[in-house]
Amino acid sequence: MSRLQGLPPVIGPQTRLLVLGSFPGLASLRAQQYYGHPQNQFWKILAALWSTDLMALDYGQRLDEVRRRGLGIWDVYATCEREGSLDADIRSPELNDFERVRRTCPRLLAIAHNGGESFRHAKHTRALGLPVYRLPSTSPANASWSFERKLMAWREVFQAGGLLG
Repeated sequence: MSRLQGLPPVIGPQTRLLVLGSFPGLASLRAQQYYGHPQNQFWKILAALWSTDLMALDYGQRLDEVRRRGLGIWDVYATCEREGSLDADIRSPELNDFERVRRTCPRLLAIAHNGGESFRHAKHTRALGLPVYRLPSTSPANASWSFERKLMAWREVFQAGGLLG
């Protein structure tokens, strides 16, 4: 198994809510894009929350919109070993530097974990002294939650984080 490197964070001084996944899947790593698998519902959920056709934008424009609205995107793991894309197959992970978030995002109000594997590390993000939420995973592997049910859960957290009008 080879060591995989995650993606750089999408954060900045305007970030108010940080969504943390676990680690990018193979499609995302190949494309060098967060939530790059066409069946991942992350971008569709954001589009529905913001009433914006994010799917019509290229990836760079999507990130511009994310930053403009105060959302940050990153993962809990910086590197790991894994065959395939399933979180259950992650081996020897190394955590990202969450203190970097504190230094880079002075307006940060909350952190949300996208899925259970990410949420396993909530103790590390709680150490930042901010509210921490568990969101249902947007991964296609999380088929037990309907899109509507996921959207409702995400809406609550985005409302609490001040990212909805």
